[in-house]
Amino acid sequence: MVPSGKPLPVRSNGSGRARRMALDILFYLLGSVLYALSVNVFTAPNQIAPGGVTGLSTLANYLFPVLPIGVLIFGINLPLFFAAWKRIGREFTIRTALVTAASSLCIDITTRLLPPFRGDMILTAVFGGVLSGAGLGLIYMRGATTGGSEIVARLLERKFRHIPIGRLILAVDAVVVAAAALVYRNLESALYAIVLIFVSTSVMDRLIYGGESGKMLLIMTQEEEAVAADILAAMRRGVTMLEAAGAYTGGARRVLLVAVRRSEVYRLRTVVHDRDPGAFIIVVSTDEVLGEGFKPLENER
Repeated sequence: MVPSGKPLPVRSNGSGRARRMALDILFYLLGSVLYALSVNVFTAPNQIAPGGVTGLSTLANYLFPVLPIGVLIFGINLPLFFAAWKRIGREFTIRTALVTAASSLCIDITTRLLPPFRGDMILTAVFGGVLSGAGLGLIYMRGATTGGSEIVARLLERKFRHIPIGRLILAVDAVVVAAAALVYRNLESALYAIVLIFVSTSVMDRLIYGGESGKMLLIMTQEEEAVAADILAAMRRGVTMLEAAGAYTGGARRVLLVAVRRSEVYRLRTVVHDRDPGAFIIVVSTDEVLGEGFKPLENER
């Protein structure tokens, strides 16, 4: 640490920066192509508005077919870029503007090249959501977005700080989905859009956080030393002892914190129960666990 208390900057050579930039571009292009496939093959031809600016552009294209969806997406995002530049940050805005331009271009280029899917609507919503979630996930993994709902939500968050950003994004998407039911005059279009958004979000989270999501357990026991030793011996998982105090008794105690994979939760509970049947356990879901015994931290670079 430097005297000011700020961490020293991480040094990286030119080849490392070039490699990261090349990966960024590759992920952005691949994500844009997958997103374009979702729009042109599944959502737009089947009157499904997938929320956000893309959904709004799909509705506008339905009402005014002469206006391409990609052009509409970029045009609607333009004022959002200006607002984000001032209030969110330059790097985020530049990355988002470039990716939005790439995805918009991919959508318009592939419109006439890709045959639309005209099968079952549930399959349309599911596979449209898979492609959309995969494309957005690749883009989000490299620090950018396709604009739209996230920019609006981040701007609203500055005014409504008590509301989580995830709920703000959901509120923006809900308005577009409700508008789709009115424009298409079909309630089923809105319902299929909800299915698509759910699938897309699930795929996106899975892709971004990987398969290393797990569980964190907080264990309160009178035999913390023995329980910790059993966990170390039986499961080879690290155990952290947190100093705590009971609010009712006021007595000092230690709480055991353990991170495991979801498949290991039952075994861990058994190990604790065998030592102390009266133990109190809280199981908490985690999006991602990095480090020894899980995905190596350096893989995130």
